[in-house]
Amino acid sequence: MEKLMKPAEYAKELGISRQAVYAKIKRGILTSKNVEGKLYIVVDNVTKKETNMVSKPTVTQPKTAETTATKKDYKALLQAKDETIAVLKETVVDLKESNKQISTTLRGEIDLLKDAFHEMRSLYVRQLEHRNSVQEEDAIEVHTEEVILKEDIQWIGLKKFFKKHKIVKEKHQEKVIKRLAKAFKRDDTRLSNVEGKLKLNADAEYGDIIK
Repeated sequence: MEKLMKPAEYAKELGISRQAVYAKIKRGILTSKNVEGKLYIVVDNVTKKETNMVSKPTVTQPKTAETTATKKDYKALLQAKDETIAVLKETVVDLKESNKQISTTLRGEIDLLKDAFHEMRSLYVRQLEHRNSVQEEDAIEVHTEEVILKEDIQWIGLKKFFKKHKIVKEKHQEKVIKRLAKAFKRDDTRLSNVEGKLKLNADAEYGDIIK
């Protein structure tokens, strides 16, 4: 007569691990059955009785039969342990293979990130070099324009400046010179240092200086 047992119950009764039970099912040693989505092991009454006899010998059993049953029990236990070890070995092999695949994937991702970083760095360096080049060109153009403008300006000395603005008195000249020195320190574009001498733009207005 057919009897169904859960894998955990079957393993407990035989004194083996559940992994060993699943290994027996996988190898076809045990017959399994799926009932309402749950896995059961098919056990007949004869097998159940034999199992009980092996695991629980009666008092009336002869000594020789008891020894034989014990040997069978040890043999079954050793076989179960061997099967458990085999299952564990297969699990370890699967884990090693899985770790190997994960490591390979991670190495590939790291290489992709390195390539992307180098590419971004190259683009940034090229943009920076281009920007610096443009700034240098702009600075050269500005400097050139300033030089051209300065060359177009008519620069005069203090004597001509005083004469042009009719500043005759010495005290007035001293005040004007002090104001011009302050304006020069403020980078006033009306004044310039030409060959170590203070020069003034002849065409500029100096109302604030000579007042």
